[in-house]
Amino acid sequence: MKEGTDCMALNQSNRNIVLIGMPGAGKSTVGVILAKMTAMRFVDTDVLLQASEGRSLQEIVDSEGFMALRAIEERVLLGLDLQGHVLATGGSVVYSAAAMAHLKMSGIVVFLDAAAETLERRIGDHATRGIAKRPDQSFTELYGERLALYNRYADIRIDCADLTQEAVCVWIMNALDGRKM
Repeated sequence: MKEGTDCMALNQSNRNIVLIGMPGAGKSTVGVILAKMTAMRFVDTDVLLQASEGRSLQEIVDSEGFMALRAIEERVLLGLDLQGHVLATGGSVVYSAAAMAHLKMSGIVVFLDAAAETLERRIGDHATRGIAKRPDQSFTELYGERLALYNRYADIRIDCADLTQEAVCVWIMNALDGRKM
């Protein structure tokens, strides 16, 4: 962000900044940094989901399947009524048109994008991450399936593959400043 730009202006509108993208894109880490840089509050919707269920994402997938995880995620997101927050969402949020419409009503949606190979390298063993995908589906296939959805819902898209988390935040803030949240 340029010197002298008023970071507080971002949160004075009470709009949310909603981060979407694949696992490994950096939504949670970027979200914490962005919240600090903009003096906004931060919410990780995966943490909310796990707290509401009293178990991890992977435990939900293992016991009830990936579709149950998506349904729980939708229920948790539709129950949110937030203003002036940075939200890091689960990667599967884009499967719910209702949840995305709800998030877009009160926020700007930012898609943190990176190539499937980069994401796979970042997350390592994705079998323990609680990813809402079909058991027979590869990570690359999942990326291909979700990419169109991320692009459909995104107000802003940032290629974050070769950027530090701080640089991603600066890109987001500059893009939002241009949009006059």
